[in-house]
Formats: sequence, structure tokens, C-alpha cells
Amino acid sequence: MSDEARFDVVVAGLGPAGAATALRLARAGLRVAAVDRAAFPREKICSEYMSPEGVRHLAAIGVLEAVERHGGHPVRGTTVHAPRGARLTGLFARAGHAPFRDTGLSVARRLLDQALVEAAGAAGVVILERTTVVGVLRNGDAVTGLVVRSGDALRELKARLTVGADGLRSVVARGLGPRRIGPLRRYALVAHAAGVPALGETVEMHVTADGYVGLNPLGGGVTNVAVVVPEARIAAAKGAAERFFLAELERIPAVRGRVRREALVRAVMVTGPFDVRSRRVTAPGALLVGDAADFFDPFTGEGICAALRGAELAAAAAVAALARPGGRPVSDAALRPYVSARRRAFFGKWAVERAIGYAMLAPALFDRFVERLDRRGLAHTLIGVTGDFVPPSAVLNPVFLSQVVF
Repeated sequence: MSDEARFDVVVAGLGPAGAATALRLARAGLRVAAVDRAAFPREKICSEYMSPEGVRHLAAIGVLEAVERHGGHPVRGTTVHAPRGARLTGLFARAGHAPFRDTGLSVARRLLDQALVEAAGAAGVVILERTTVVGVLRNGDAVTGLVVRSGDALRELKARLTVGADGLRSVVARGLGPRRIGPLRRYALVAHAAGVPALGETVEMHVTADGYVGLNPLGGGVTNVAVVVPEARIAAAKGAAERFFLAELERIPAVRGRVRREALVRAVMVTGPFDVRSRRVTAPGALLVGDAADFFDPFTGEGICAALRGAELAAAAAVAALARPGGRPVSDAALRPYVSARRRAFFGKWAVERAIGYAMLAPALFDRFVERLDRRGLAHTLIGVTGDFVPPSAVLNPVFLSQVVF
């Protein structure tokens, strides 16, 4: 490829949001390039969990069979342990709305992302690995592509539409304007551990007075172990992430002794802060998808599903916008349907996620909520809502809320 190349669309980032967007656009007949600084397969910090709705999205783009062929572990729901002893288990199959299937899927990102990248390449996407996005190209107020670096060489990738799917620290998002950072500035430390005992058929979430721990079985005897703490405490992990990680696990009685240092099979990785949102998700010639658009506390574990749903919305809007004649970058007005579609798809989800995130700041209240959800048989509905296949209105209504509060 020369120092300058032209496409209909160029995508920054080849995680689930970027790869799925590129795949959909290539199948629609567009000339697409997608870049990522990594070489695949690669490890990625993530909860590595999908509800049945996330599984449905994989099936819709034709990669589910490949993902399950290479690995993955079915999960039936989530068990939440509250700080003061209350506990609930929510099962997908009992959520009151028929899911795509009764189980979700836990799968290592090195397997999931590789399957998505391979499918995108097979659809005709030009895949550029080990390629770093340096900045966005502009012509006046319009984004016209990306400046990327591969080795020591800089090149320009020009396109009518640039998609920012480059994650929490998105270069494309920063190129569109300021990003809002909210008050729940939590960080995650995540590792893989072998031989974690006493795991059942559900993901475990253990809430503490100032954070939480997740145990997610990935299959093959390996578990994704995540520790989430507030920003005020993350400084203690600097230069000693593994020691801090293991010490946090030992603070929780139900987790203590289950994750041993010698059982870690992937190094502890750190990411954060969470609660970040881009003020603009579209601009002339550009749109954002996935974590580049917004990233909130991952307690519900539905980041992959949200990325795949966002890719579906982004691709639909992009195809419509690019169908308009002319070789100029797509206008902001042409991308407004994407903004509206995102709001309709995610507004209720955002409300539920934030309600849970802020409720965890009050341990006694959170414990009471968990106890009542379990005792009154409402846990399955909540897990269905956080799993994106039950509408948020099922819990954001006076009847449901009164049963939790009173």
C-alpha cells in the first residue's frame, strides 16, 4: 500500500465494535480498511462475558460457530453477593422474556477478536495490524481519514467516513472534541487463573464496600478474575499490580483462598478510569462506536454485547449516509439517525447501569436491594435487563421499584 490510500470507510480499532462494523460495511459492498496497533490473536483486558443477546449478535454476523469451535464456556446467569451477606441468582432462562438461547457465553478475547478479524478479512476488509493511529485527517471541519504509523513509516488513509472504535483512550474521539469523565472513576485489574474451585453455572460478582470482584469461568479450567476498585485506591497497585490484586481477593471471605499466585496463567492487566463519555459521537466525516463513544463501570459485564449492537447501528447509519452521491465526507446531518438510534437502543441500559453503579456506593442499601430482589423472585428479571434481552422498562417502573424499596 502506498503512503496514501482511499476507501469508503476507515475503521480505527479491531475489537468487537470495530471488527463487527467493518465486517458489516464490507458485506454491504463498501471499500473498508481497519487498523489496530495489535497483532492478532492478542490478549485484551475485558470481562470476557456475553449474555444470550451478545450470543445472538455473534450468530447474526455469522461468527458464533467459529467462536464456539475454538473455545468458550456457557453460563446460565449471574450470582451477586452483596457486602453484608445478601445474595441473588438471576438466570437467563427465567427472565420472563425468551432469550436467543438459555445460556450466555464466556470466551477469551484472544479467541473472540481473532474470529471477528478473520471474518472481516474474509468479507474483503483490508486489515492493517501493528498499525497505530496517530491522528485524524481534516479538511476544514470534516474528518477525511486517519494518519497511521506502521514501523517507522507514516501513511494517510483517506475515506468518506472514519469510524472511531479505538477504545477507552480513543484517538479518534479526542479528535472530535472533549470527553466527559464522570464521578465513578473506578479501575479494573484482570487476570486469568487456573483451577479456581467451587465455580457453578453462573458468573460470580462479589460486591465490597468500595468495589467488587468478578469470577467468570472461561472453560478449560481457566477463570477470568477481575478486581474493580475506586481511583483513590489504585495508586497502591503501581509497580505491584499482582500483589495488590491478590490482596484484594483475600479481603472477600467468599473468594479468599480460591485464587493462588501460582495458578495465574495470564499476568494481571490494569485499565481505567471508567465512566467516560464522548460529548460528540458524530462529526462531519466521522462517528464513534463501542468504548470510544462511552464506557461505564462494567459491573453488568455487557460491554461486548453493547459493542456488537453499536456496530449494527453504526453500519446501518453509515450505509445510508454513504449511499448519498458525491465523493465528499458524509455530513453530520447524514449521521444524525445514528445518534437517535443509539439513544433509543441504550438510554434505558445507561439508566440501569448507573443506578446499579451508584447503589454500590451505599453498601447497606445495596444489600437490602439484593435481599429483596432475591426474596421476591425479581432477580431473573434484572439479569435479563442487564443482559439486554429484557426491556429496561421491566425494572424502570413504579411496580418493580416499589417491590425493591418497600
